[in-house]
Amino acid sequence: MLRFDLLSTSTTTRARRGRLTLSHGTVETPVFMPVGTAASVKSLDSRDLEGLGAEIILGNTYHLMLRPGDDLVARRGGLHRFMDWSRCILTDSGGFQVFSLSTLRRLTDAGVTFRSHVDGSLFELTPERAVAIQENLGSDIAMQLDECPPALAPKADVAAAVRRSTAWARRCLEAKKRGDQALFGIVQGALFEDLRAEHAATLVSMGFAGYAIGGVSVGESPEDIDRIVRLTAPQLPADKPRYLMGVGTPSDLVRGVAAGVDMFDCVMPTRNARNGMLFTSQGRLVIKNAEHRESDLPLDAGCGCYTCRHYSRAYLRHLYVAKEITYYRLATLHNLSFYLELMRSIRAELERDAFDPAVWLRRLGGAGEGAG
Repeated sequence: MLRFDLLSTSTTTRARRGRLTLSHGTVETPVFMPVGTAASVKSLDSRDLEGLGAEIILGNTYHLMLRPGDDLVARRGGLHRFMDWSRCILTDSGGFQVFSLSTLRRLTDAGVTFRSHVDGSLFELTPERAVAIQENLGSDIAMQLDECPPALAPKADVAAAVRRSTAWARRCLEAKKRGDQALFGIVQGALFEDLRAEHAATLVSMGFAGYAIGGVSVGESPEDIDRIVRLTAPQLPADKPRYLMGVGTPSDLVRGVAAGVDMFDCVMPTRNARNGMLFTSQGRLVIKNAEHRESDLPLDAGCGCYTCRHYSRAYLRHLYVAKEITYYRLATLHNLSFYLELMRSIRAELERDAFDPAVWLRRLGGAGEGAG
């Protein structure tokens, strides 16, 4: 089940304000989806996520098929019941994780055979199996199995990956059984504009419920990411949701919204939080730095999250240096709040037709870029 209502469009950019209706509720777009790889957004529980206002989170097919196993999750009533999350879930197909295991997998047109990074067990992932796993998990949105080539792969290799992803897309559609789960196609093509355009047109002709732009967070420069997203997004149907996979920094999100993207996910806010890098309206803050040792300031005076309302930089630095588990929860709450509030603000501006990406990019400054 999926309905996408386009509520308004920007008169100065390709940005869109929309609403997704899925089996477990509505999602206001543009939206950032916190990543809950193994049925958990690391260090947080479902109540934390609800308090942050998250309407949809992401789960990972590859990790969940390895442990605890999709059959076990199905016997527990599906992923929503298993993790006590009543709102929406998107699951990726596992393809990106499998293809990153270049020394542990064997790829054919049938699918991919790989060794588990957990215990070395042999697994096979086919398009049909990827759909079956996600149907067992019971997510609201499932993704097709695709081949994600490296950013700088030769054009012949990328073209072969596009052809294989197209064939797998057809098989995923044929394998789909659940009527309450939407299936998205994934546009590949690396940095080659002609391959991107060709693949987008082919997938659109298949009639997926939504479309993702894949393979743009595998080593490309920010400029190349922006170029490919600006090229690809307008070639996807205006009446269906557009999802930019695995991207990225706050500035990446702003540029993606301006290009017409509706959905985003990235591990950056959660991973960077655990590594001691916090996003603030004044730029990036590295909590281990000595300047915070005796600071009674919150992480961000303009932030209303639980962490900023209750705790000082000095306390958070102490927790981080002492490797106290509490730090990971408080830091993750703050970083996700920063991302979700960014998207809420952008949505409000789109409703007034006041969204200006240049203003946002200047405002974000040092908070807009950087890895963990």
